[in-house]
Amino acid sequence: MEQNHDKLRPRPVSDSKSEMIELVLPNDTNPLGALLGGRLMHWIDLAGALAAHRHSHSHTVTASMDHIDFLVPVHVGDMVILQSAVNRAFNTSMEVGVRVVVENYITGSHQKVASAYLTFVAVDRHGRRLKVPPVIPETEEEKRRYDGALRRREASKAERERRKAARGEE
Repeated sequence: MEQNHDKLRPRPVSDSKSEMIELVLPNDTNPLGALLGGRLMHWIDLAGALAAHRHSHSHTVTASMDHIDFLVPVHVGDMVILQSAVNRAFNTSMEVGVRVVVENYITGSHQKVASAYLTFVAVDRHGRRLKVPPVIPETEEEKRRYDGALRRREASKAERERRKAARGEE
């Protein structure tokens, strides 16, 4: 199946930037009124998918998410702002960075809650992998994230190989 060549033209990071805002409601929290970690991970996955869809112009599936550190608690009534963008594209996969900030709209305060890197794979409607366009980093921050994505990919590959060898697999 041949893809439209225009779909594979390089795209700037800014084309994939996405923002999602969620209001924390009682159903999103634990008995102490703090946001459930699983709910936040779900929102991070959705925010990441938005950026991946915008970049690839195709369906995407989540392949992995790195660890998440929850830096500050988020409470009922807080607004959670999730900002995402594609850091780098490989053949059929993309690394997406998601930054999470909590805003207390009463006080106007903002605090970083978490950040995560996710890998998404572009697929067609039958689940077959599709090529994705390259990313054009334009700002210094985008270039730093672009370079970091390759380092993280190589480290992840080395870790997979190490685990495979430890299990005695070839």
